[in-house]
Amino acid sequence: MFALAAGSKPNPLGHVLDQNIVGGDHALIHATEGWTVFGSPILTLHMVTLVAAALLLVWVMKKAAAAIETGPDGTGHDRYLTAGRVGQLVEVISLYLRDQIVKPVLGEKTNKYLPYLLTLFFFVLMNNLLGLIPLLDLQHLAGMFFGNSHFAVIGGTATGNLAVTGALALISFVVIQVHGLRELGFAGWAHHLLGGAPVFLAPLMIPVEIASMFIKPAALAIRLFANMMAGHMLLATLTLFGMMAYHGAGAWGAAGVSILSIAFAVAISFLELFVAFLQAFIFMFLTAVFIGQLSHHGHEEHHGHEPVTEPA
Repeated sequence: MFALAAGSKPNPLGHVLDQNIVGGDHALIHATEGWTVFGSPILTLHMVTLVAAALLLVWVMKKAAAAIETGPDGTGHDRYLTAGRVGQLVEVISLYLRDQIVKPVLGEKTNKYLPYLLTLFFFVLMNNLLGLIPLLDLQHLAGMFFGNSHFAVIGGTATGNLAVTGALALISFVVIQVHGLRELGFAGWAHHLLGGAPVFLAPLMIPVEIASMFIKPAALAIRLFANMMAGHMLLATLTLFGMMAYHGAGAWGAAGVSILSIAFAVAISFLELFVAFLQAFIFMFLTAVFIGQLSHHGHEEHHGHEPVTEPA
Protein backbone atom coordinates (compact mmCIF):
# COMPACT_ATOMS: atom_id res chain seq x y z
CA MET A 1 0.00 0.00 0.00
CA PHE A 2 2.97 2.33 0.62
CA ALA A 3 4.17 1.65 -2.92
CA LEU A 4 0.64 2.22 -4.29
CA ALA A 5 0.41 5.60 -2.58
CA ALA A 6 3.79 6.55 -4.01
CA GLY A 7 2.80 5.47 -7.50
CA SER A 8 5.37 2.69 -7.67
CA LYS A 9 5.12 -0.62 -9.51
CA PRO A 10 5.02 -3.92 -7.60
CA ASN A 11 8.57 -5.13 -7.02
CA PRO A 12 9.32 -7.69 -4.29
CA LEU A 13 13.06 -7.25 -4.88
CA GLY A 14 12.85 -3.81 -3.30
CA HIS A 15 12.66 -5.47 0.11
CA VAL A 16 15.76 -7.65 -0.31
CA LEU A 17 18.23 -5.73 -2.46
CA ASP A 18 20.87 -3.44 -0.97
CA GLN A 19 20.55 0.32 -1.45
CA ASN A 20 23.34 2.88 -1.76
CA ILE A 21 23.40 5.65 0.82
CA VAL A 22 26.74 7.35 0.13
CA GLY A 23 28.37 6.86 -3.27
CA GLY A 24 27.42 4.63 -6.20
CA ASP A 25 24.43 4.81 -8.52
CA HIS A 26 21.12 6.16 -7.20
CA ALA A 27 22.64 7.01 -3.83
CA LEU A 28 20.27 8.30 -1.18
CA ILE A 29 22.52 11.35 -0.83
CA HIS A 30 22.49 12.42 -4.47
CA ALA A 31 25.50 14.71 -4.15
CA THR A 32 27.72 11.68 -3.44
CA GLU A 33 26.77 9.51 -6.44
CA GLY A 34 30.26 9.84 -7.93
CA TRP A 35 32.02 8.77 -4.74
CA THR A 36 33.28 5.19 -4.81
CA VAL A 37 35.98 3.00 -3.30
CA PHE A 38 37.42 0.66 -5.95
CA GLY A 39 34.18 1.08 -7.89
CA SER A 40 31.93 0.29 -4.90
CA PRO A 41 29.72 2.66 -2.89
CA ILE A 42 31.09 4.01 0.38
CA LEU A 43 28.03 3.30 2.52
CA THR A 44 25.01 1.09 1.85
CA LEU A 45 21.88 0.02 3.67
CA HIS A 46 23.27 -3.39 4.58
CA MET A 47 26.49 -1.88 5.91
CA VAL A 48 24.51 0.21 8.39
CA THR A 49 22.36 -2.79 9.28
CA LEU A 50 25.43 -4.95 9.94
CA VAL A 51 26.91 -2.34 12.28
CA ALA A 52 23.55 -1.95 14.04
CA ALA A 53 23.27 -5.74 14.42
CA ALA A 54 26.80 -5.92 15.89
CA LEU A 55 26.14 -3.12 18.39
CA LEU A 56 22.77 -4.58 19.34
CA LEU A 57 24.36 -8.01 19.80
CA VAL A 58 27.06 -6.61 22.10
CA TRP A 59 24.42 -4.81 24.17
CA VAL A 60 22.17 -7.88 24.46
CA MET A 61 25.09 -10.15 25.35
CA LYS A 62 26.39 -7.78 28.01
CA LYS A 63 22.95 -7.75 29.61
CA ALA A 64 22.76 -11.55 29.36
CA ALA A 65 26.25 -11.98 30.85
CA ALA A 66 25.35 -9.73 33.78
CA ALA A 67 22.18 -11.79 34.37
CA ILE A 68 23.99 -15.14 34.10
CA GLU A 69 26.98 -14.40 36.33
CA THR A 70 26.91 -15.51 39.96
CA GLY A 71 25.37 -12.91 42.26
CA PRO A 72 26.63 -11.62 45.65
CA ASP A 73 26.91 -14.00 48.59
CA GLY A 74 24.12 -12.29 50.49
CA THR A 75 21.48 -13.56 48.06
CA GLY A 76 21.95 -17.22 49.10
CA HIS A 77 21.24 -19.93 46.57
CA ASP A 78 19.40 -17.44 44.36
CA ARG A 79 22.77 -16.04 43.31
CA TYR A 80 23.22 -19.08 41.04
CA LEU A 81 19.94 -18.43 39.20
CA THR A 82 19.92 -16.49 35.97
CA ALA A 83 17.69 -13.42 36.20
CA GLY A 84 15.57 -12.19 33.32
CA ARG A 85 14.16 -13.86 30.23
CA VAL A 86 16.88 -12.62 27.89
CA GLY A 87 19.65 -14.02 30.08
CA GLN A 88 17.81 -17.31 30.51
CA LEU A 89 17.24 -17.63 26.75
CA VAL A 90 20.88 -16.92 25.92
CA GLU A 91 22.08 -19.32 28.61
CA VAL A 92 19.83 -22.18 27.46
CA ILE A 93 20.81 -21.73 23.81
CA SER A 94 24.52 -21.47 24.63
CA LEU A 95 24.54 -24.53 26.88
CA TYR A 96 22.61 -26.60 24.33
CA LEU A 97 24.93 -25.61 21.49
CA ARG A 98 28.01 -26.29 23.63
CA ASP A 99 27.01 -29.63 25.16
CA GLN A 100 24.81 -31.20 22.48
CA ILE A 101 26.22 -29.80 19.23
CA VAL A 102 29.80 -28.55 19.45
CA LYS A 103 31.32 -30.85 22.09
CA PRO A 104 30.45 -34.12 20.26
CA VAL A 105 32.18 -32.67 17.17
CA LEU A 106 35.23 -30.91 18.63
CA GLY A 107 35.73 -32.77 21.91
CA GLU A 108 38.50 -31.26 24.04
CA LYS A 109 38.87 -28.34 21.60
CA THR A 110 35.33 -27.14 22.31
CA ASN A 111 36.30 -24.32 24.67
CA LYS A 112 38.94 -23.11 22.22
CA TYR A 113 36.50 -22.54 19.37
CA LEU A 114 33.27 -21.99 21.29
CA PRO A 115 33.63 -18.16 21.49
CA TYR A 116 33.93 -17.91 17.71
CA LEU A 117 31.16 -20.41 17.00
CA LEU A 118 28.70 -18.80 19.44
CA THR A 119 29.54 -15.33 18.08
CA LEU A 120 28.92 -16.62 14.57
CA PHE A 121 25.57 -18.12 15.55
CA PHE A 122 24.24 -15.11 17.43
CA PHE A 123 25.51 -12.59 14.86
CA VAL A 124 23.84 -14.40 11.96
CA LEU A 125 20.70 -14.83 14.07
CA MET A 126 20.60 -11.12 14.96
CA ASN A 127 20.82 -10.13 11.30
CA ASN A 128 18.16 -12.67 10.35
CA LEU A 129 15.79 -11.37 13.03
CA LEU A 130 16.38 -7.72 12.11
CA GLY A 131 15.30 -8.60 8.58
CA LEU A 132 11.88 -9.63 9.92
CA ILE A 133 11.23 -6.14 11.32
CA PRO A 134 9.58 -3.89 8.66
CA LEU A 135 12.06 -1.05 9.14
CA LEU A 136 12.23 -0.40 5.39
CA ASP A 137 8.47 0.04 5.06
CA LEU A 138 8.32 2.43 8.01
CA GLN A 139 11.13 4.55 6.55
CA HIS A 140 9.52 4.52 3.09
CA LEU A 141 6.29 5.71 4.66
CA ALA A 142 8.11 8.50 6.50
CA GLY A 143 9.96 9.44 3.32
CA MET A 144 6.69 9.95 1.43
CA PHE A 145 6.03 13.03 3.56
CA PHE A 146 9.11 14.81 2.19
CA GLY A 147 8.97 13.52 -1.37
CA ASN A 148 11.26 10.47 -1.29
CA SER A 149 9.33 7.20 -1.05
CA HIS A 150 12.59 5.20 -1.24
CA PHE A 151 14.15 6.83 1.82
CA ALA A 152 15.87 4.26 4.06
CA VAL A 153 19.11 4.28 6.03
CA ILE A 154 18.76 1.00 7.93
CA GLY A 155 16.84 -2.25 7.53
CA GLY A 156 16.56 -5.22 5.25
CA THR A 157 18.22 -8.58 5.74
CA ALA A 158 21.98 -8.23 5.48
CA THR A 159 22.33 -12.03 5.42
CA GLY A 160 20.24 -11.97 2.23
CA ASN A 161 23.26 -10.34 0.57
CA LEU A 162 25.76 -12.75 -0.98
CA ALA A 163 28.63 -10.36 -0.26
CA VAL A 164 27.82 -10.50 3.47
CA THR A 165 27.42 -14.27 3.66
CA GLY A 166 30.51 -14.67 1.49
CA ALA A 167 32.54 -12.58 3.95
CA LEU A 168 31.29 -14.69 6.87
CA ALA A 169 32.15 -17.87 4.97
CA LEU A 170 35.62 -16.48 4.16
CA ILE A 171 36.29 -15.92 7.87
CA SER A 172 35.20 -19.50 8.59
CA PHE A 173 37.42 -20.74 5.77
CA VAL A 174 40.46 -19.02 7.30
CA VAL A 175 39.63 -20.37 10.78
CA ILE A 176 39.22 -23.91 9.40
CA GLN A 177 42.47 -23.92 7.42
CA VAL A 178 44.55 -22.26 10.15
CA HIS A 179 43.23 -24.84 12.60
CA GLY A 180 44.16 -27.66 10.22
CA LEU A 181 47.71 -26.34 9.74
CA ARG A 182 48.23 -25.83 13.47
CA GLU A 183 46.68 -29.15 14.43
CA LEU A 184 48.18 -31.41 11.75
CA GLY A 185 51.22 -29.47 10.59
CA PHE A 186 51.81 -28.80 6.92
CA ALA A 187 52.68 -32.45 6.19
CA GLY A 188 49.57 -33.73 7.93
CA TRP A 189 47.42 -31.06 6.29
CA ALA A 190 48.80 -32.00 2.88
CA HIS A 191 48.28 -35.72 3.61
CA HIS A 192 44.68 -34.90 4.47
CA LEU A 193 44.21 -33.89 0.83
CA LEU A 194 44.35 -37.59 -0.07
CA GLY A 195 41.08 -38.07 1.76
CA GLY A 196 42.29 -41.43 3.10
CA ALA A 197 42.84 -42.83 -0.39
CA PRO A 198 46.04 -44.66 -1.49
CA VAL A 199 48.93 -42.49 -2.70
CA PHE A 200 48.57 -43.63 -6.34
CA LEU A 201 45.17 -41.88 -6.41
CA ALA A 202 46.75 -38.53 -5.50
CA PRO A 203 46.42 -37.06 -9.03
CA LEU A 204 42.67 -37.62 -8.76
CA MET A 205 42.04 -36.97 -5.08
CA ILE A 206 44.16 -33.85 -4.50
CA PRO A 207 42.32 -31.66 -7.06
CA VAL A 208 38.98 -32.89 -5.70
CA GLU A 209 39.98 -32.17 -2.09
CA ILE A 210 41.38 -28.73 -2.97
CA ALA A 211 38.11 -27.90 -4.74
CA SER A 212 36.13 -29.13 -1.72
CA MET A 213 38.12 -26.78 0.53
CA PHE A 214 36.53 -23.86 -1.31
CA ILE A 215 33.19 -25.50 -2.09
CA LYS A 216 32.37 -26.08 1.59
CA PRO A 217 32.51 -22.42 2.69
CA ALA A 218 30.93 -21.36 -0.61
CA ALA A 219 28.01 -23.69 0.14
CA LEU A 220 27.67 -22.06 3.57
CA ALA A 221 27.45 -18.62 1.97
CA ILE A 222 25.03 -19.60 -0.79
CA ARG A 223 22.75 -21.60 1.51
CA LEU A 224 22.29 -18.74 3.98
CA PHE A 225 21.93 -16.12 1.23
CA ALA A 226 19.44 -18.17 -0.81
CA ASN A 227 17.23 -19.09 2.14
CA MET A 228 16.99 -15.56 3.49
CA MET A 229 16.43 -13.94 0.09
CA ALA A 230 13.87 -16.53 -1.06
CA GLY A 231 11.84 -16.24 2.12
CA HIS A 232 11.70 -12.45 2.00
CA MET A 233 10.87 -12.41 -1.70
CA LEU A 234 7.98 -14.80 -1.06
CA LEU A 235 6.74 -12.68 1.84
CA ALA A 236 7.02 -9.47 -0.19
CA THR A 237 5.23 -11.05 -3.14
CA LEU A 238 2.33 -12.14 -0.93
CA THR A 239 1.96 -8.67 0.55
CA LEU A 240 1.99 -7.13 -2.96
CA PHE A 241 -0.94 -9.24 -4.15
CA GLY A 242 -3.39 -6.70 -2.73
CA MET A 243 -1.86 -3.86 -4.74
CA MET A 244 -1.79 -5.93 -7.92
CA ALA A 245 -5.44 -6.88 -7.37
CA TYR A 246 -6.31 -3.20 -6.93
CA HIS A 247 -4.87 -2.39 -10.36
CA GLY A 248 -6.72 -5.30 -11.95
CA ALA A 249 -10.03 -5.58 -10.09
CA GLY A 250 -10.49 -2.36 -8.15
CA ALA A 251 -10.96 -1.75 -4.45
CA TRP A 252 -13.39 -4.63 -3.78
CA GLY A 253 -11.17 -7.14 -5.55
CA ALA A 254 -8.17 -5.85 -3.63
CA ALA A 255 -10.00 -6.25 -0.32
CA GLY A 256 -10.76 -9.93 -0.92
CA VAL A 257 -7.28 -10.76 -2.17
CA SER A 258 -5.62 -8.79 0.65
CA ILE A 259 -7.38 -10.85 3.33
CA LEU A 260 -6.00 -14.07 1.87
CA SER A 261 -2.54 -12.66 1.16
CA ILE A 262 -2.23 -11.26 4.70
CA ALA A 263 -3.26 -14.62 6.20
CA PHE A 264 -0.62 -16.44 4.15
CA ALA A 265 1.95 -13.72 4.92
CA VAL A 266 1.43 -14.22 8.66
CA ALA A 267 1.96 -17.97 8.25
CA ILE A 268 5.09 -17.38 6.18
CA SER A 269 6.35 -14.92 8.81
CA PHE A 270 6.29 -17.68 11.45
CA LEU A 271 8.13 -19.94 9.01
CA GLU A 272 10.69 -17.17 8.44
CA LEU A 273 11.21 -16.90 12.19
CA PHE A 274 11.98 -20.62 12.31
CA VAL A 275 14.29 -20.34 9.29
CA ALA A 276 16.15 -17.43 10.95
CA PHE A 277 17.15 -19.73 13.83
CA LEU A 278 17.68 -22.76 11.61
CA GLN A 279 20.05 -21.06 9.16
CA ALA A 280 22.10 -19.50 11.96
CA PHE A 281 22.39 -22.96 13.53
CA ILE A 282 23.36 -24.66 10.25
CA PHE A 283 26.06 -22.07 9.48
CA MET A 284 27.57 -22.49 12.94
CA PHE A 285 27.23 -26.28 13.06
CA LEU A 286 28.80 -26.93 9.66
CA THR A 287 31.68 -24.61 10.52
CA ALA A 288 32.27 -26.73 13.64
CA VAL A 289 32.07 -29.93 11.56
CA PHE A 290 34.63 -28.62 9.05
CA ILE A 291 36.97 -27.66 11.91
CA GLY A 292 36.55 -31.14 13.38
CA GLN A 293 37.40 -32.77 10.07
CA LEU A 294 40.87 -31.21 10.21
CA SER A 295 41.68 -32.57 13.67
CA HIS A 296 43.68 -35.55 14.91
CA HIS A 297 41.51 -38.68 14.95
CA GLY A 298 44.07 -41.45 15.26
CA HIS A 299 44.20 -41.38 19.09
CA GLU A 300 40.43 -41.67 19.44
CA GLU A 301 40.21 -44.43 16.85
CA HIS A 302 43.05 -46.39 18.50
CA HIS A 303 41.36 -46.34 21.89
CA GLY A 304 37.85 -46.55 20.57
CA HIS A 305 37.14 -49.92 22.24
CA GLU A 306 38.76 -49.18 25.60
CA PRO A 307 36.44 -48.54 28.55
CA VAL A 308 36.15 -44.93 29.66
CA THR A 309 36.66 -44.34 33.36
CA GLU A 310 34.88 -41.30 34.75
CA PRO A 311 36.73 -39.38 37.47
CA ALA A 312 35.19 -39.54 40.94
